[in-house]
Amino acid sequence: MRIAPLDLDHAPTDARAAADDHAAHVGRITNMKRTLLHSVPAFRALMTWYDLRDTVRPFLGDRLTTIFAHAVSAETDCLICSTFFRRILIDSGEDPDRLALSDAEAEIVAFGRAMARDQHRVPDDVFAPLRARYTDAQLVALTAFGALMIATNVVNNALGVPLDGYLEPYRRERAHAGA
Repeated sequence: MRIAPLDLDHAPTDARAAADDHAAHVGRITNMKRTLLHSVPAFRALMTWYDLRDTVRPFLGDRLTTIFAHAVSAETDCLICSTFFRRILIDSGEDPDRLALSDAEAEIVAFGRAMARDQHRVPDDVFAPLRARYTDAQLVALTAFGALMIATNVVNNALGVPLDGYLEPYRRERAHAGA
């Protein structure tokens, strides 16, 4: 851990207010969120992830939205985010290491992994199947959602944010970032 999560009992007023508002509308204040709350603008910027998730869900569905976010996070080896999405998949009865994917779902996973692997360029053969299936607006939202997922992963990995205890049972052994 490079920066300890903020102690909300002793947090500045603006950080406490941002945490309270988030908790009231979205839920749990995790170690990642408490770390981000050291900078309220950073917290607010990365919490727009929820808005993008809600934009992507109508055309991907809940399951594929989670699988996409998991693919991005697993590719960046982000312990916190990959474990968070593993939990959702496991709790819904899936094995995140052996997902049964349709061709269309596999194309979304390939796109997420390609974005995380090389932010300079997604290969044309990975993008083309999505281009044929989704609108411009959908592709922009999906790409921004993936980019914000990558940004969240970078923050967790760079700052060594500790894994939340509730996620520990879902941890994949080979993941090591942030530990």
